[in-house]
Amino acid sequence: MTITLITGANKGLGYETARRLISAGHDVWIGARDVRRGHTAAEELGAHFVQLDVTDDRSVAAAVETVHAEAGRVDVLVNNAGILGTRKPAAETSADDVREAFETNVFGVVRVTHAFLPLLQTSDTPQVINVTSGLGSFTLITETEWGRFGTLSYSSSKAALTMLTVQYARAIPGIRFNAVDPGYTGTDFNGHRGPQTVQEGTDRIVRLALLGPDAPTGTLSDRNGTVPW
Repeated sequence: MTITLITGANKGLGYETARRLISAGHDVWIGARDVRRGHTAAEELGAHFVQLDVTDDRSVAAAVETVHAEAGRVDVLVNNAGILGTRKPAAETSADDVREAFETNVFGVVRVTHAFLPLLQTSDTPQVINVTSGLGSFTLITETEWGRFGTLSYSSSKAALTMLTVQYARAIPGIRFNAVDPGYTGTDFNGHRGPQTVQEGTDRIVRLALLGPDAPTGTLSDRNGTVPW
């Protein structure tokens, strides 16, 4: 059975990804910062719960120990936890504002990926899926209407996350690393303004997670195919 860990999975895209992968036969671990909400989500879905705050070294280390003791490995890691951060005009955005977004969206992914590498390397078909955003695409921001939605802190953090994905893929060929843009999906993240359903937003994440050894590596895509860098 494929063992999958999803960060930030107590609601939204993470929750829907967990639901769909459980239905497909995965043994899913829901990682969530809030213990009560995480336990509730896991009970609703028939998943395991592990407390995991991607911004805290001790929390991540404890999560590794828990998953190692109970599961022994991780086959698929979905780095889904992310924040919008402070939305301000660029001229009013401070270093602290940018740091807030990077702490979760970039450093959190590095922290979790680094900590779980030994468990991923135990798998026969390890895969890491990083949930990024089209708002981090240089092409979409500079050449399409998406440019009016980008923010200095969020967009730059997601651009950095996509580059991290490529660098991991090049440096660690034994693990497949891919970045996925869910698209503009209606969740708490955007006040449910996105036109896509959570099922549509998780289509590509789920498809990659189910590909096993046939999954590509070093790609950026959404449910419709390749996303320009």
